[in-house]
Amino acid sequence: MMTSNTLAIGTSAGILVATTVAALVTGALTTYTLLHHQQVFTWLQKVRHKDRANAELDKPDQWLSDLYQAQCRLTQKPCHIGDFEDIVQITNMIKGVVDHTEVIGPDLTKVVERVEEYLVTALPEPEPDSSAVLLPEHRSLLVKAMKQENARVELTRAVVAAQQRITQLRRG
Repeated sequence: MMTSNTLAIGTSAGILVATTVAALVTGALTTYTLLHHQQVFTWLQKVRHKDRANAELDKPDQWLSDLYQAQCRLTQKPCHIGDFEDIVQITNMIKGVVDHTEVIGPDLTKVVERVEEYLVTALPEPEPDSSAVLLPEHRSLLVKAMKQENARVELTRAVVAAQQRITQLRRG
């Protein structure tokens, strides 16, 4: 004769406790897995957002590098307006994105302002028929050339500052 108490479904209390514990452990593991997946999903969204932001900075960064190279070619060289063709072209590309890049817009605006200040310092084209330059005119051209070099140095500082800002933004 059986003296143990069995539940209505025909199981003993030990099996019921084991099933309950297994269900609780499975529930805890499921909860932990869901929380982990939520953290991974959040991390992936941050990475995706950072990648998009970095992609927006790629073109301005490249243009700043090109502008830096173009103005370096003109270092300590008195330049006429024709010598600034590359700089003008690159600056026009930068002007086109200044309004669309809120994060570095002020830095790019500063670069554009420095370029405009640099372009104003272009020396007048020499007259083809005069081979001799008078002393007062020579001094005037020398002063303009020094102002031009100073404007180029200021442009360099603005470009480097904008590139550093882009680097900081990429690092997060």
